[in-house]
Amino acid sequence: MATEEDVRVICRGLSGVSERPSWGQPAWFGKTLMARIWENGVLTVKTEEREALAGTHPGTYFWTPHHERSPKLVLVRLERIDVEELDELLQESYRLAGGGG
Repeated sequence: MATEEDVRVICRGLSGVSERPSWGQPAWFGKTLMARIWENGVLTVKTEEREALAGTHPGTYFWTPHHERSPKLVLVRLERIDVEELDELLQESYRLAGGGG
């Protein structure tokens, strides 16, 4: 099970990532937003695999009507993934947010 603190630790390890509030929640930015706590225990990340993730693991990955116009955003229930999977998600989100360049 991953936690918000795991998100924080992974993001701190990525070059150029800063943490600051977004809509009253902790958020992490590369060149653009890469991750944000949506609500307690739920993280927003960017991915190119939103449809596939939500289709195969709808109890873990989902989105709300708020996210419809942003096809790379997906919500993740942290309690349903392990830290290794979280790390992979955050690495992809970092890349999509312009990190590492």
